[in-house]
Amino acid sequence: MEETISLKEIFDTLKKRLRLILVITAAAVALSAIISYFLLTPSYDASTQLLVNQSAEEGQQYTSSELRTNLDLINTYNVIITSPRIIEPTLEELNLERSKGALRDQISVSAEGDSQVVSITVEDDNPAMAVEIANTLALVFQRDIVDIMNVDNVSILSTAELADDPSPVSPNPTLNMAIAFIVGLMAAVGLAFLLEFLDNTIKTEDDVEEKLGIPVLASISTINTDKVSVEDLTSVRKTREGRETYGA
Repeated sequence: MEETISLKEIFDTLKKRLRLILVITAAAVALSAIISYFLLTPSYDASTQLLVNQSAEEGQQYTSSELRTNLDLINTYNVIITSPRIIEPTLEELNLERSKGALRDQISVSAEGDSQVVSITVEDDNPAMAVEIANTLALVFQRDIVDIMNVDNVSILSTAELADDPSPVSPNPTLNMAIAFIVGLMAAVGLAFLLEFLDNTIKTEDDVEEKLGIPVLASISTINTDKVSVEDLTSVRKTREGRETYGA
């Protein structure tokens, strides 16, 4: 016979395991806060922009084919910027003791829509170092692209600057705690229903009828001694002693 769970049973289960759900959810949020604030190293970013454009004489207008060529070159430039040909001299100029692969993982290059602007973003644990890497990378690329592609169509549109009070881009404690709250709540609710499903103990008269399939004729209630007076207990004891004497 297929069993169905009513909405009331769901609410009863949640109410019964409410303390467990609150504890697990709070623990997940607290753990996320501790990791975000004390264990994870903050990371800062800095960005510089390059303009891909052929040098033009005064009064000269760019043709659509020249603009299309510049746009097509951007995809190639995005690859070249993160290539060893540019990263290696950047490391040498900054005297950085890290591998080319490690620096490459810190760099992200993107085109600004369909424009001729390329953004170079660098993430680093040190905000000042992120600014230096971004600006040096842009300068090295602008200088070396002339030899690599035999073109001179890159100019620095804007340089990275160090803010007075830089804010880390990661970790985001608020976002991490919100995610931990949702995940912890879902896990706690799932655990509550799992414990309820595995609990096959008989607690009420209804459980007896459901498990055994027989009606309950009588039940013995639990006496709360806190609410029973001394006189009642004395009367019960005397009655029990009288029955024992009579029986003897």
